[in-house]
Amino acid sequence: MSTQIRNIAIIAHVDHGKTTMVDQLLRQSGTFAEHEKVVDTVMDNNAIERERGITILAKNCAVSWEGTHINILDTPGHADFGGEVERALSMVDGVVLLIDAQEGPMPQTRFVTKKALALGLKPIVVVNKVDKPGARPDYVVNAAFDLFDKLGATDEQLDFPVVYASGINGWTSLEEGAAGEQWGPDMSALFDTILKHVPSVKGDPSAPLQMQISALDYSTFVGRIGVGRINAGTVKPGQEVLVMSGSDGTSYKGRVNEVLKFQGLDRVKVAEAGPSDIVLVNGIENVGIGETLTDPNNPQPLPMLKIDEPTLIMNFCVNTSPLAGREGKFVTSRQIWDRLQRELRSNVALRVKETDEDGIFEVAGRGELHLTILLEEMRREGYELAVSKPRVVFREINGEKCEPIELVTADLEEGHQGGVMQALGERKGELVNMEPDGRGRVRLEYRIPARGLIGFTNEFLNLTRGSGLISNIFDSYEPHKGDIGGRKNGVLISMDDGEIFTYALGKLDDRGRMFVKAGDPVYEGMIVGIHNRDNDLVVNATRTKQLTNFRVSGKEDAIKITPPIDLTLEYGVEFIEDDELAEITPKSVRLRKRHLKEHDRKRASRE
Repeated sequence: MSTQIRNIAIIAHVDHGKTTMVDQLLRQSGTFAEHEKVVDTVMDNNAIERERGITILAKNCAVSWEGTHINILDTPGHADFGGEVERALSMVDGVVLLIDAQEGPMPQTRFVTKKALALGLKPIVVVNKVDKPGARPDYVVNAAFDLFDKLGATDEQLDFPVVYASGINGWTSLEEGAAGEQWGPDMSALFDTILKHVPSVKGDPSAPLQMQISALDYSTFVGRIGVGRINAGTVKPGQEVLVMSGSDGTSYKGRVNEVLKFQGLDRVKVAEAGPSDIVLVNGIENVGIGETLTDPNNPQPLPMLKIDEPTLIMNFCVNTSPLAGREGKFVTSRQIWDRLQRELRSNVALRVKETDEDGIFEVAGRGELHLTILLEEMRREGYELAVSKPRVVFREINGEKCEPIELVTADLEEGHQGGVMQALGERKGELVNMEPDGRGRVRLEYRIPARGLIGFTNEFLNLTRGSGLISNIFDSYEPHKGDIGGRKNGVLISMDDGEIFTYALGKLDDRGRMFVKAGDPVYEGMIVGIHNRDNDLVVNATRTKQLTNFRVSGKEDAIKITPPIDLTLEYGVEFIEDDELAEITPKSVRLRKRHLKEHDRKRASRE
């Protein structure tokens, strides 16, 4: 067995370069052969991750450097996937914290650092992207120190090593050189810092087995695969183990089929694995996250993983629209329920429960992105369903109704500052800090109820003409802040079933912006556009031109139509109000009223 092992997680805010940094560590440690063609961000192997350029699932890989086996975990940066970060940190002995040399610490930097410090992990700070024109490495190191101090770091954690790096160009240095200099030829400064500062934890290979499952994988050949770290003892193929759940003490026996270790991006079978190894085991069909594999004769379960509770709920319902079942393969409540149960096995931050109504399930997650990524995966698999507007999880604390408050950081041009501050103020936002960077941009920090952020992303992009950056993270629960205004515009609702005609669109063009185009099917109660005014309007979207045998002199006017709004899944979920649903199928996203008939809507509004 390899004696020298280091287990590290790479943590950072969104887009600070974690996955690109892992690419370079893999390349320069000789993981890929000379002739091997490797895509960029090789760790983001899921189709949605590649399209959006974000990491959703924590991934494992391993490299060898100077005879030491280094297990590396690449983690997501979005707080919505915090469950993945928490699981990854439970397997490692040190963290590499990446901070953008221009942006400095951001909300998610604070979130991931807080988790790492609380577990007693000692961070290595990497100031990444130091070759950017606006880089300010000194400021970043001082800001990181202040952040650690605020989060209650110990003296040992505050004495962190600093590495300066350019992940995209693949070089690192321990010195901050003058701008434009080639600081270091390769990643060796970072590798050496990891070997020097991350402890190589050695347990007793002859002690009773203790291995906690922190992630799950699946293979059609061997079934469910558990990924975890061995705290003590040794695991071998064919070994009898006791699977224990630390939460309620339930246990059952199982037999390990194969033991695999990470090597580069591959998995290799091994004859045995010992303390500090991160391994994959298969053969135990029902193994779950947080469970401990231990010795049947001397069971020693580890405490279950602690995961932050969800803050946002959505209703997932069976699609009941007149167009239901035309595009999806899986449309029944049983199929949707089974798919959600499957998701719960690996998505630890998700909660699902049945409601009193038939075919409606309550799904709670960390945020809009967490839930919309799940919906996107489901529709790609052929599921068809309808979802309600997201709503926050309220809690009663000391007899008072409390709601989640988010910490929001917005980076924008000074010219857009007034509009953004007004919009956040209307949503009950409270300005905490304002910091101009001296280059025409300003950073605003707000504390705002999570309710106020639902649907704000699109408004923010419009207010900043697409040049602003915004991120948010859960801060605390506080007493209810009162009512927050909803959408300012009403909607245009179809009065008939049928097909949209160009003639009808021409007549409706001055009423508002449309979501539909000519040829699209519509039904009574479906939302076809945004009204210019604040009230809902029922319109005839299927009307056609009456043809007669009379001809008039003069050319008829050509119909001018404004292009429709591109209705994405995220936009639809953010746009809808409480009395509306988003209908999601593998091919379309449609919006509709909960009650399709107008007299039903009137009755519901009176009630």
